[in-house]
Amino acid sequence: MKKLIAIVGLFIYTASSAFAQAPEYNDLIILYADGNYAKLIREADKYTSKDASKNDALPYLWLSKGLFAISQVGDRDAMYKNAFKESIGALGKFRKKDKQGTIYAEHSEYIEEVKKSILEGVYNEVESKTYRKAIPLLMSYYKIMPDDLGGKYLEAACKFRENDKSGANYIWKDTDKKLLELTSLDGMSENDKKLLKRGVLETAACYKDSKQVDKANKILNKIAPFYEGDEEFKERSSEIMN
Repeated sequence: MKKLIAIVGLFIYTASSAFAQAPEYNDLIILYADGNYAKLIREADKYTSKDASKNDALPYLWLSKGLFAISQVGDRDAMYKNAFKESIGALGKFRKKDKQGTIYAEHSEYIEEVKKSILEGVYNEVESKTYRKAIPLLMSYYKIMPDDLGGKYLEAACKFRENDKSGANYIWKDTDKKLLELTSLDGMSENDKKLLKRGVLETAACYKDSKQVDKANKILNKIAPFYEGDEEFKERSSEIMN
């Protein structure tokens, strides 16, 4: 009798554990694999509205993937004209709900692709000196990477170039403290490293232009060991300080 009770108890426990596990949303996976992005968006959106699944991270991830994929289609329907922006919004919600970061790690290749697309837009605006347009792009980037150090440095530099000196200094005061605590770039993706380098270089140029040469030197010297052998960093640093 005791054996029977134990077996029944084990069965109940196993069954309850299976039901407690979050669904894998195989229907969304299949739609994405089939390239049926319009239906993927519709179905994923339904999941984000249902009480049973609205707090799961995966529906938001697949919604983002569908929107991002359809944003790359040149002759897409007008209803998807803001698909790229919406994909970032969905990805930001996914990040908040993926509290342990385990799903993020599994889908990091896709997330890095989105980050790269945003940053290409940011860098183009900075190169064109249209700093005002770069700032909202960085705001969207923070939905994926909240308070990113490199992003904050670049945002501050853009504000400085747009004559928002107080806004720039407010950001720099905080980011300079955080940079002092940085001991390595381990765990950073290539996108993260590139953004940190760009943000610090642009900030150093701003410090130099505002006659704060010591601060420019200090910030460049701080990250120089992280970019040893990086010719772009060496060349740009030299241009700034000479």
